[in-house]
Amino acid sequence: MANKPATPSHLSLAYLEGLYADYLRDPESAPPEWRRYFAGLINGDAAERTPALGPSFHVYSVFNPPAARRGDLAPREESGVAGQQERVDALIRSYRTRGHIIAQVDPLRQPKASPPELDPAYHGLTDADLDRSFACATMEPDRLLPLREIIEGLRNTYCRSIGVQFMHIDDYGTRLWLQAHMEHTQNHLALNRDEQLRILTRLTDAVVFEEFIRKKFIGAKSFSLEGCESLIPLLDLAIERAGEQGVTDIVFGMAHRGRLNVLANIIGKNPREIFREFEDADTKSRNGGGDVKYHLGYSNDWTTATGKKVHLSLCFNPSHLEFVNPVATGRVRARQDYAGDAERTRSLALLIHGDAAFIGEGVVQETLNLSRVPGYTVGGTLHVIVNNQIGFTTPPSEGRSTMYATSVAKMLPAPIFHVNGEDPEAAAQCVLLALEFRAKFKLDVVIDMYGYRRLGHNESDEPAFTQPVLYRRIAERKPVREGYLEHLLKLGEVTRAEADEIAERRHELLEKNLAEARSEPGTKLKVVRSPKWKNYFGGPEPAEETATGVEKQKLAALLDAQTRLPADFHPHPKIQRGLEVRRKMAQGGHALDWAAAESLAFATLATEGVRVRLSGEDSGRGTFSHRHAVFHDCEDGHLYTPLQHVAPDQAPVDIWNSPLSETGVLGFEYGYSLDCPNGLILWEAQFGDFVNAAQVIVDQFIVSAEKKWGHLSGLVLLLPHGLEGMGPEHSSARPERFLRQAAEDNIQVVYPTTPAQYFHLLRRQAVRPWRKPLVVMTPKSLLRHPKSVSTLDELATGHFQRIIPDEAPDAAASKIKRVLLCSGKIYFELAEQREKLKRDDVAILRVEQLYPLPDKLVQSALAKYRDGTPVFWVQEEPENMGGWYDFRVRFGYKLFGRWPFVGVSRPASASPAGGSAHAHKWEQARLIEQALGEKL
Repeated sequence: MANKPATPSHLSLAYLEGLYADYLRDPESAPPEWRRYFAGLINGDAAERTPALGPSFHVYSVFNPPAARRGDLAPREESGVAGQQERVDALIRSYRTRGHIIAQVDPLRQPKASPPELDPAYHGLTDADLDRSFACATMEPDRLLPLREIIEGLRNTYCRSIGVQFMHIDDYGTRLWLQAHMEHTQNHLALNRDEQLRILTRLTDAVVFEEFIRKKFIGAKSFSLEGCESLIPLLDLAIERAGEQGVTDIVFGMAHRGRLNVLANIIGKNPREIFREFEDADTKSRNGGGDVKYHLGYSNDWTTATGKKVHLSLCFNPSHLEFVNPVATGRVRARQDYAGDAERTRSLALLIHGDAAFIGEGVVQETLNLSRVPGYTVGGTLHVIVNNQIGFTTPPSEGRSTMYATSVAKMLPAPIFHVNGEDPEAAAQCVLLALEFRAKFKLDVVIDMYGYRRLGHNESDEPAFTQPVLYRRIAERKPVREGYLEHLLKLGEVTRAEADEIAERRHELLEKNLAEARSEPGTKLKVVRSPKWKNYFGGPEPAEETATGVEKQKLAALLDAQTRLPADFHPHPKIQRGLEVRRKMAQGGHALDWAAAESLAFATLATEGVRVRLSGEDSGRGTFSHRHAVFHDCEDGHLYTPLQHVAPDQAPVDIWNSPLSETGVLGFEYGYSLDCPNGLILWEAQFGDFVNAAQVIVDQFIVSAEKKWGHLSGLVLLLPHGLEGMGPEHSSARPERFLRQAAEDNIQVVYPTTPAQYFHLLRRQAVRPWRKPLVVMTPKSLLRHPKSVSTLDELATGHFQRIIPDEAPDAAASKIKRVLLCSGKIYFELAEQREKLKRDDVAILRVEQLYPLPDKLVQSALAKYRDGTPVFWVQEEPENMGGWYDFRVRFGYKLFGRWPFVGVSRPASASPAGGSAHAHKWEQARLIEQALGEKL
């Protein structure tokens, strides 16, 4: 049959795809009735029936033609072209949907069963149809093709070295774009000699580096990339193409497998430094700090072939493989916000995963879920999975319930490219298409690069203990560089001598680097921070206090400004009443509550040029309906955030409600803080104990990053805390966990008792240049406690007080027979009972900053009390929780050899609080009586 142009009489999917593709290029090219329909399709309000096809022809049948049922194997009775075209359309769709199953992506060539839908006979097509011509607009928009040629093109596109999953994407235009870009080229990249030579060079770099490490440092752990060396040319090409797209910096996150290779051959860390780390000769300089070489990060500048600069940053990462993902994306978002990159085009997150970890660790799903949430999107992340087809000793059959390690990514409208790592040109095709897709749609994209792990989990491991058959197969594989070189030799594009020269040059350079490393073996942990950190420092907490007061008139004006709404905004009646109370606060006619003090801290910092970012579950309103930082119009629901309108030249104030996620969101905010040292970045837990779900981020990053990697962060954790009879789960933020990890002034743990203290604390965190994470035990019942209030004057003067002395005058100290140290809300209960009993012989001191807390501050606060006066640490938490254990270990049972020191608390318990509200009240009353000496 001679080829002829497709006409509307075919009424085929292929015809309509071509029509729609033309419409996307030029809307005026489509007939008016189709133009209206396509516009509706894009806007989500298309009519149920398509034009020109009759009243019984449904949209779904055109754009999603039903495949024939399995029993429908014989040709239909009708012999019309339209009927046959429909069968071909179904076959085409089957290849798009199921072709990946038989794609030759596994270098080990483990057998796969072919889905029956890929057999033409399944759709009622016979051998006689193979030479008949049909439409496939994404391959040839202007002519028909023999079915044989269509099938060959589909197999080349979806079943060779690349298999693609993309039909789960709901948006038709996105799928059509992918189909057109893949089927027109049959997923093949035509490379010239220079490009092929560059791939060979990068493969050589990867292979020679691994071989050199293995021979020079026998038995040392390096977590080799061998078996997946195509990662290096893939990343090389990714950086080059991203640079051409206008990307100016890339943040990498990856685990330890292949990390040293990436550091040396992509990020640009001198191998000399890596070799010094292998030598590990300078033991004294570490002083318990630093980290193993395959957890370290690095930053450097890359110059593309066309002269464009791209800054590369590889995040430091602990062995908790995937937990760096939200940290890396948070860093990218901070860079985008800092640069005013609202289109999210200049900074790119590139995450390198392991196959077992990608499907196995829940933080992956949390990170994927953040990708399209407004407060967390980064304009699309490029995910590259180094698929070893094993997790330590666990095969896929024991490590997942899905066909692919990437199945979790199908939750997003993200294409998934499975590619054979032994075909580096196919990997190049995938990364170029992936970056083009990401640039156009601002969506995540996944490359699943299949390879294998030539050695064990580490270099001293014997993998044949548990995978003898697999490792016999691996032993038979030649290195990917050799296979690619043979391919190029057959094409005549390169000579063996050229290839040998490339390898020899690389080997000589590594030998030179090793000699230099051994001639100067001593190396310290080098901390290189970006220029934006030049005015900030870590180390011990400064002894001097930081003035954080703000002029009273300015405070009043900023508070009043937050009560002024646009004329067309319709607040909830209760919100309106709250605004009226705020106006009274601004006028001095009403005491300030916690929410007002917080909003003033944010507003004053914003007017001083400090970016404020608060995120967490329900943070806009506040868990306890106290904040109301984001208003919702009662008539149409649109939002208004008063803190974004307090001054014309203010810094941004962003208040984001987060998904129901702790690990992902806290990791994201920690990453954001790494690239925003001049901002106030806060994460709020819905209840304090919710931080338990993010413990890895706390342990591996927040409390230890400065010691391990020299990383500073000013992140603030707001953790609602207090035992109030609400049961075990929503009572304790577990302050003891933070205190047990507190050392070397690594974090701040604070439990403020007044709005003024909270105001000064937040301002201190941003104003002073000392950058350490701040953990705040925030109030619940104190939010509305009549005694826990402040005045504008208290915000206008002074600073944060680490210890608040007793309210009694110094002259009364001689009468004191009992000194109580406490922290948080229990102070008000103790003070109320003291007043009720008229106990003027009891002093109550509030320890507002639990850590760091210099001895001299404690000693100074107690100095006016007679030696031998008993001092009691009073807490509502059980004995084994709260601050008592840490204070007892630190001070013993006699403070500074002068004052006996005893704890008053609930008995030690496996649970932070009981489940009975009545029992809680009884216990609390007994505890307070005991603290005041009424019942011993």
